[in-house]
This record gives sequence, C-alpha cells and structure tokens, in this order.
Amino acid sequence: MKIITYGTFDLIHAGHIHLLNRAKAMGDHLTVGISTDKFNQEKRKQAYHSFEHRKLILESIRYVDFVIPENTWEQKVDDIKKYNIDVFVMGDDWKGKFDYLQDYCDVVYLPRTNGISSSTIKQNAFGKKPYDL
Repeated sequence: MKIITYGTFDLIHAGHIHLLNRAKAMGDHLTVGISTDKFNQEKRKQAYHSFEHRKLILESIRYVDFVIPENTWEQKVDDIKKYNIDVFVMGDDWKGKFDYLQDYCDVVYLPRTNGISSSTIKQNAFGKKPYDL
C-alpha cells in the first residue's frame, strides 16, 4: 500500500517522526509532500529552513521513501492519481479538511503527539526549556 502525507516539516521534531513512523506503518511506501518556499509565502507561513534543506532532512529519515514538492492546495488529487496512492494521512488537527479525497483513496487523520509542535519550538527557542522526551 502506498501512503502520502503533506506538511512544511520545518524544525523536525519528535512529533514529525512519530507521524511519519505511523504513516509508514500503514503501508510499504511513504511519499511526503513538503510545502515549497513559494507555497509557504502564499500561505503566509515562514519556514526557518529552505525547501531544499527540508527536503534533504526528510529524505534522510528512514520512514520516508519519496519526497515531492507541494506547490498548491489543489495538487493533492493529481498526486494521489499520479503516484497511485492508497491512503492519505494527516494529523488530526486537519480533521475533516481533506475528506473530499475519499473519492480517490482512504483518508486517515492521526492523533498529534501531545505537547510538541513547531510553533511551540519557535516560541521556546529564546530562553525557555526544551521539550521533555
């Protein structure tokens, strides 16, 4: 089974790794779409690392088989068809937002890792304690 997920994947942390591990466990091939720098600008989101650096990091994670650029919100249907995806996976903070993809593959929302997020890391980066693992 082929699985796909999407995200910015900036400041990789344990929550990202848990999501990728659980997604990969659902099949035998995990494709990860990462938001390009241009797409992040359109979303009014700023990543610390460039697309190329985030791509390099993701390609180095053992659960990830293939990394593609995410250029638009609308490309997901085309990606699912192009890469013969069986299951679309996202964190449950997106619950319901991608249900329209059920016409093309299964859609699964996985629980987020409690107490950890890229936003919190950015807030804590200046003088506060790191996460407890």
